[in-house]
Amino acid sequence: MHIACSYAVMIKYASMSMSAFQLRNTFCKAVTFKLFGILPPCYQTSFPTDHDTSTIGARCEKKEEQEEQQREMKTSCTAGQSKVTSAITSLTMGSSRVPISLQTFTSKSRARAAPYLTLNLELIQNIIFIYVLLRYFRRGIRQLRGRGILGTCSDGYEALRRHAYGWILSLPWYKTKIKLELEQTIKKLEDKLVPKGPGITRYLALPKSGWTDEQVKAELQKLSEMQHSEWEKGKVSGAVYHGGDDLLDLQTQAYRLFSVSNPLHPDAFPGVRKMEAEIVAMVLNMYNAPSSAAGATTSGGTDRYPVNEAGINRTIRVIPITAHAAFDKAGSYFGIKVHHIDIDPVTLKVDVKKLDRMINYNTVLIVGSAPNFPHGIIDDISALSKIALRRRVPLHVDACLGSFIVPFLEKAGLTTEPFDFRLKGVASISCDTHKYGFAPKGNSVILYRTKKHRSYQYFVTATWPGGVYASPSMAGSRAGSLIAGTWASLMKQGESGYISACASIVGAAKKIEVGIRESFEPDLYVLDHMSELGWHLNALQSPPAIHIACTRLTVDVTDLFLADLREAVTAVKLKGKEEKGSAGKSKAKGDTAALYGVAGSLPNKSVVTDIAVGFIDTLYKA
Repeated sequence: MHIACSYAVMIKYASMSMSAFQLRNTFCKAVTFKLFGILPPCYQTSFPTDHDTSTIGARCEKKEEQEEQQREMKTSCTAGQSKVTSAITSLTMGSSRVPISLQTFTSKSRARAAPYLTLNLELIQNIIFIYVLLRYFRRGIRQLRGRGILGTCSDGYEALRRHAYGWILSLPWYKTKIKLELEQTIKKLEDKLVPKGPGITRYLALPKSGWTDEQVKAELQKLSEMQHSEWEKGKVSGAVYHGGDDLLDLQTQAYRLFSVSNPLHPDAFPGVRKMEAEIVAMVLNMYNAPSSAAGATTSGGTDRYPVNEAGINRTIRVIPITAHAAFDKAGSYFGIKVHHIDIDPVTLKVDVKKLDRMINYNTVLIVGSAPNFPHGIIDDISALSKIALRRRVPLHVDACLGSFIVPFLEKAGLTTEPFDFRLKGVASISCDTHKYGFAPKGNSVILYRTKKHRSYQYFVTATWPGGVYASPSMAGSRAGSLIAGTWASLMKQGESGYISACASIVGAAKKIEVGIRESFEPDLYVLDHMSELGWHLNALQSPPAIHIACTRLTVDVTDLFLADLREAVTAVKLKGKEEKGSAGKSKAKGDTAALYGVAGSLPNKSVVTDIAVGFIDTLYKA
């Protein structure tokens, strides 16, 4: 009973000033002393009573002085511990003193633990420091190995220029001036893209009453006749991959038959499921896929990111600088670092040696184009395949632009090179059916060497209250009408149709190439003048240039293109002579040529990025 009372009072005081751990140790020591007579070395007699307290107290005081000189422990005692010690003294021994060892018990424990606590904190700090140091050291080694000493210095210099230029642009005077110029540029874009003035009606809310069929058709006809690039005459680079009016009519009928279909519900639309599977099988056959291969349809070339093994913790892709910007978009969306590899200045193909050096254990993918968009060059896929096998890294071949041209080059009697699944290192291929397959816009195909790779792009959840949900790609509901239009296009063209289209389109490109090489100087700024003549060409940068992606529509206008190009060159040269500045430097560049020329020379692209953002914003102005 006496001990229980002591325990109760101890808890009361400990709740105010001591931790549970201190309370437990102090109480256990007190109970041990009281019940079992187990004393510290300074107590070799029985537990003290009221009569012999003075003798034991003197001995303990002497011991206390020795311990204080050795460890200086008494200074570490807290006020809360003193309260608990006093409470224990009054309840266990009346007016007699508690042994000094009990008073300093917790203090000694703390003193003994303090060096170890300090040691642990220092150890943790050292571990963190070494980890950070090794991490950056390893990153530096990878950088040196991939870029070399000169390349690393060059990268550092460019980064310094970029940040310095960005800092200069952020200065108040420059910032105000740039903001003004940016607003003027965006205003020009808006005036060009957003129709205004009399005769233009803007519909910003639902009509109170629905329109008649005649009203809708009349407005649609009016919208189709708005001023636009003359793509029907073949004056557009790429963009419109027209298979002919007959094919367009056939696609329209397929659209109508399957306009409400959705491949997400194969039980309701079994015909759509069948057509989609057959589209994938046809494209697999075109690219010489093994029997273990698989694929899926996607919404377009950008929705083609090859999926890597689930749970893999690696975050680097190594791609040529000429690879499609969709890979940079994927890196931005999914937090994947993208290393860009320079191209050979002569062949314009990716430098495979530099690409090989940039691969490390964090690399999830390497990429080759067949062909690339800027120059129309097929990378050395054979060399990339060997690297992929040796380094055990998946190789993706971007054949979205090559689509239904590159697979038929050999059968059309044209020069080709290996690029498909016959190369063992090729793990995946993307092919746009809506380009040279002449299928409706919004359909593409991604191919994998194995079904296992395809399964990683699936999404399945079995815990949703709405039931088990499964989809084969990022999209859920999809337009079955697109699949029907694509299937109809492939069946209508057939292999012979695509071989014929390949021969005529590549022949047109060769004719234009020969005409330019024979008649023109290499350094031309004619994009804006060609636009005035009705041509819609692609502007490039680094270096500033233009290109034309030939289609079926281009085949019949190659002579017109070369003639207009001669006229544009003559006009630009004449204008340059008239506007030649006092320093002898021509000012004959138009807005677009100047923009891309400046964009290629600026170390910091923030201004160009702001213009592009303003352009996208303008697209959504009603």
